[in-house]
Amino acid sequence: MGRLFGTDGIRGIANSFLTCELAIKTGRAAGKVLSDGSRRRPLFCIGTDTRISSDMLSSSIAAGLCSVGADVIVLGVVPTPAVAYLVGKYKADAGVMISASHNPAEYNGIKIFGGDGYKIPDALEEQIESIVLDGDTDDHTGLSGTDIGKITYAANAVKDYVDHLKSTVMNSLEGLNIAVDCANGSASVSAERLFTELGAKADILHAAPDGININSNCGSTHIERLREYVTEAKLDAGIAYDGDADRCICVDEKGNIVDGDFILAICAKDMKERGKLSKNTVVGTVMTNMGFGRFCEENGISFVATKVGDRYVLEEMLQESYNFGGEQSGHVIFSDFASTGDGQLTSIQILSLMKRSGKPLSELAGVMKRYPQSIINVTVSKEAKVAYYTDPHIKAAIENAKKQFGKTGRIVVRPSGTEPLIRVMTEGEDRALTENIAESVSEVIRERLDGR
Repeated sequence: MGRLFGTDGIRGIANSFLTCELAIKTGRAAGKVLSDGSRRRPLFCIGTDTRISSDMLSSSIAAGLCSVGADVIVLGVVPTPAVAYLVGKYKADAGVMISASHNPAEYNGIKIFGGDGYKIPDALEEQIESIVLDGDTDDHTGLSGTDIGKITYAANAVKDYVDHLKSTVMNSLEGLNIAVDCANGSASVSAERLFTELGAKADILHAAPDGININSNCGSTHIERLREYVTEAKLDAGIAYDGDADRCICVDEKGNIVDGDFILAICAKDMKERGKLSKNTVVGTVMTNMGFGRFCEENGISFVATKVGDRYVLEEMLQESYNFGGEQSGHVIFSDFASTGDGQLTSIQILSLMKRSGKPLSELAGVMKRYPQSIINVTVSKEAKVAYYTDPHIKAAIENAKKQFGKTGRIVVRPSGTEPLIRVMTEGEDRALTENIAESVSEVIRERLDGR
């Protein structure tokens, strides 16, 4: 992990760590690094989520880009995957998304996509990082007059993106009654148009962003209200996105949560049956539930696990020519249609399958048994995240946990790549044992790293 870029771009408290000055410098550095080397001026797309700080940071990034001679297309509020798609459609050299995804409103972030729609590789992030932190981004190369970049505004960004999403399904969603939780985020500008045009009857929830209510007791990280809404209204399904709509969690007609692991199983089975699953393989992460591995064994599907982070899932998919993968959190990548995780794309694939099969979501999700899982997030300082790797008492606690589980379960402990947390995940056949081990290891981490 770099000094600025984490596993999902630059992220921090807006106007504290993530200041206008840092955004301007990042814009200048990205303009220099990501231009195609030709004499024509580079072109960048910039999208934002609905946070109060997003306009401030978008304007700063745009100013930095223009100061080094890059032109900018401002997309406005759009989902992160819309930026990835529109970079290609608008023939831009790169795209920037201003968002902190599922984090609270006080956070924000900068995600950068290359001209191919994929998140830029580590080597390019390091070049940008080096210029920002070690180079002279105050040197504008003396540009003036017509050499300075200009800003234009995309009038049809949301429409173009929604039209693309609609093209990925083979049937309408007419007859389905659903609820859609937009998390007061980016999906607020696109979800109603998408589902209306596909024919579904959709109750759109939490789609009134005010700059500070993004992800606040709503969306994919707070799904309780959606579960109640679906069961009380007797709907076919519920869909929940996060703040930038790159992840999706579903609720079946009984109110059960259908997370990313279930979505992978449902879609993988369908794709294999239709001959659409490349190499009969799905890519997940070390956090993917054990039940998914058992599902793959039973259905003749290969499973490959990577480090946590959708960028690592995608890297494995690209390297081995797989076309389907994702995370339990709801980042799901259909690489036949998209270059990154896309919550709205995922949801219409699931709903299209429900319509084609005539089966309720609960029955489709029954292809996989979920093993009891316990996840505890331990809040630590930045220094403690580093100290975690070498602490002998923590290592011993983890090794003891593995012995307790034997072959009936497992433990995964890892520092978060985007938040000041160490995540402890356990899962196994025995729920009580799974929960007890997670708590005991978490307590050791708290005792050893508290105050660092």
